[in-house]
Amino acid sequence: MESGQPQSLRLVRRLTLMHAVLYGIGVTIGAGIYVLVGVAAGRSGMYAPLGFLAAAIAMGFTAASFAELGTRMPVSASEAAYVQAAFRRNWLSLLMGLVVVATAVVSAATISAGSVSYIGVFVPLPAPLLILCVVTLMGAVACLATTQSIAFAGVMTLIEVGGLALIIAAGLAKNPDIIGRLPEMMPGADAKAWTSLGGTTLIAVFAFIGFEHIVNIAEELEVPSWTLPRALFLTLTATALLYMMVIWISVTTVLPAELARSPAPLALVFERLTGMPLITMSVIAIVATLNGIVVHMIMIARVLYGLADQGNLPAVLARVNRATRTPLVATFAGVAGILILTLVVPLEGLADLAARGTLAVFAGVNLALIAIKRRNAPAPEGVFNCPLWVGYAGLVSSLLLLAFGWLS
Repeated sequence: MESGQPQSLRLVRRLTLMHAVLYGIGVTIGAGIYVLVGVAAGRSGMYAPLGFLAAAIAMGFTAASFAELGTRMPVSASEAAYVQAAFRRNWLSLLMGLVVVATAVVSAATISAGSVSYIGVFVPLPAPLLILCVVTLMGAVACLATTQSIAFAGVMTLIEVGGLALIIAAGLAKNPDIIGRLPEMMPGADAKAWTSLGGTTLIAVFAFIGFEHIVNIAEELEVPSWTLPRALFLTLTATALLYMMVIWISVTTVLPAELARSPAPLALVFERLTGMPLITMSVIAIVATLNGIVVHMIMIARVLYGLADQGNLPAVLARVNRATRTPLVATFAGVAGILILTLVVPLEGLADLAARGTLAVFAGVNLALIAIKRRNAPAPEGVFNCPLWVGYAGLVSSLLLLAFGWLS
């Protein structure tokens, strides 16, 4: 790290649409889907894929709000910048940014702790030592030039998605009529089934959380006005299709009740379809967890950098290294927070709290868009423009899901 570097040294716009989509899919599709398949099957059985479709539609409204605000203000610590532009309150902007950081740190710590159970099968070391090694190594990757760290995460994302694609391909090969059975996922007039779908939609929303982090690398996108909206919607669409196909193949391959009882439901489906050992899916799960850690680290560093650049945190966090053109101090701070939380704090229940925090952020972002549009604030040329009702739809859906989360 260089000291006394000029304040003009900033992040560089090097990331393409491919980088952004791989980053978005990597931070959205995590190891959680390997468990959520069983939970969704237990709640809704054959109707479970419909819950994921409903969640994707609900998230689509908020994605549109992020697309407009992100192209209006393509900066790091984006959510905080949106709130500042809408309400002109520094404390509110800082609070929004800190909530984003806190939820991301909790998510990364949860993933880090979960990675140990997979890695420990191959490397029999004490859990604290494994956590130290994993977090430090992924932190080193996050310190690389952004194109390098996201390219690394992109390769891991392809492996991660490849595991899901393998399940889909095996399911289609073994059951060629599986597409023709899609109408079976419609509950019809069954009121009980529709009620259970509400619970499935809630957990499905948690599986989609992460796509919004693309806005926090907007300051490094080559053409954010063109790239950002496409990256958001492509990430959400690709994730929804993957989730729905994987879950549909799962519930038509293994009885939903059996999936719900299994501690590794997707590995069970994989074994039934291919006859290959469970260890294959365990390796892919390790890749998924490591990828989840590094993409969260990149995002946390950009939010801390952005908050400091906006004057809400110490200026040292906004320093950009001349060689890597990345915010190393902010990255170190994020890595340290993840490491301490993983090693010291019991994480039970914190993951749900992080998900609820994210829904609160979604509500705040939609509210910010409503405030800006109602003020008739002029938008720069090339901004993605969505109707005012989309902001209201995103706000209502986020608040409803948040309410369901607290009541469930």
